[in-house]
Amino acid sequence: MDAAFDLRLVPDTVHGIVARLRALGFRAWLVGGGVRDALRGVPPADWDVATDARPDDLLRAFPKAVPTGIQHGTVTVVDGDAHYEVTTLRGESAYSDGRRPDAVRFVDDITADLARRDFTVNAIAVVPETGAIVDPFDGRADLGRRILRAVGDPRERFAEDGLRSLRAARFVATLEFDLDAPTAAAVAPTLDTFRKVSPERVREEWLKTMKSRRPSRAFEVMRDTGMLAITCPELLEGVGMAQNKWHRFDVWRHGMACMDGCAGDAVLRVAALLHDVGKPRTRAFSDKTNDWTFYDHDKVGAAMADPICERLRFSTDERRRIVDLVRHHLFHYDNWTDAAVRRWIRRVGRERIADLWALNEADVRGKAEAIEAADLTPLQRMKEHVARVLAAGDALAVRDLAVDGRDLMRELGVTPGKALGALLDELLERVTEDPARNEPAMLLALAREIATARGLL
Repeated sequence: MDAAFDLRLVPDTVHGIVARLRALGFRAWLVGGGVRDALRGVPPADWDVATDARPDDLLRAFPKAVPTGIQHGTVTVVDGDAHYEVTTLRGESAYSDGRRPDAVRFVDDITADLARRDFTVNAIAVVPETGAIVDPFDGRADLGRRILRAVGDPRERFAEDGLRSLRAARFVATLEFDLDAPTAAAVAPTLDTFRKVSPERVREEWLKTMKSRRPSRAFEVMRDTGMLAITCPELLEGVGMAQNKWHRFDVWRHGMACMDGCAGDAVLRVAALLHDVGKPRTRAFSDKTNDWTFYDHDKVGAAMADPICERLRFSTDERRRIVDLVRHHLFHYDNWTDAAVRRWIRRVGRERIADLWALNEADVRGKAEAIEAADLTPLQRMKEHVARVLAAGDALAVRDLAVDGRDLMRELGVTPGKALGALLDELLERVTEDPARNEPAMLLALAREIATARGLL
């Protein structure tokens, strides 16, 4: 142990938790990601406390704490928006289900507690009274080398808990570390345990990974170790598959570049990951162009993305957003008319426009190591054109029409049903072509004409 930790980084609430435990005669240590991040010079996102106080003692010490995992000795102390986990020192038995220990045993030795943790950089503790560092597995050296190494035998660690393999991939991206060779080699032999990880946890790890600068680092690990073949084999279809003359990268590498370069939240970056998932199944060689084509890969990709998102338990809203973006990511602006722009907005939905700008720019940039400024000119012109059309306030949805279904039923005697909905859709199309038609008298006249032609009157 040595005193190398700056205790000024620790929030007052955490110091208060430690003081409360000490006042009751218990010892406490700072552990987990907060210690790891502070030691590598990154502001910690959270702080965890380990203690020799038993679960019942924790409930007495912190009566307002949330017993988030009391059977494993964990309570959560809440201070405003901040949550701090306080956990009894423990060792663990075998993991029959590949996710959780069959039983835990509470211990008094901090080293025994650290020995159960996944990676050496996460198995460092700090004595909060002095700043002394407890590092029995040489985690600080691994921090300095930027290496992710399992605690003890990596095959044992990964065979115990299948989530650890996926966490390894995620940390490679979020910490920008490399897996040490024995740790990387231990994933493939323990994939049977990885298969037991729930789809919800896979989704959670994917979304956490997407917050990194280069999430592709994690997906390369998932690919190389066999994890991706289990969770999303569709993505592997593009590995090594050449594209057309506009792309320097294969389908897989282009997807990685697009995901890394997509500016936005985690769900948007999942859409970037999947945006070309349909290309391998639509690839065909054209004698006319002497090049590869991928006709309708956006439609096929959307049809593939939907079950992928469902399989990985994305929420309904997340799934709809991802599928919509995959379906509509492909557009080629060439001095469209205002009507064409209005139809595009109607098709993709106003709520998807900002996402599509980010995705399309990442798609263009992901075609090569570097692109010309002119490559982004069509996108910029389209953004300007769409902004002008939106500013005009023209009708872009049935609800924007100057008449509604009740008006048509009252004035034309049309009955409720699919025919009425189709009539309103046709009116919207006429207004999309010419916004000046969006006034009640003209719309009613058009509606009468259309209804008569369709035999509704």
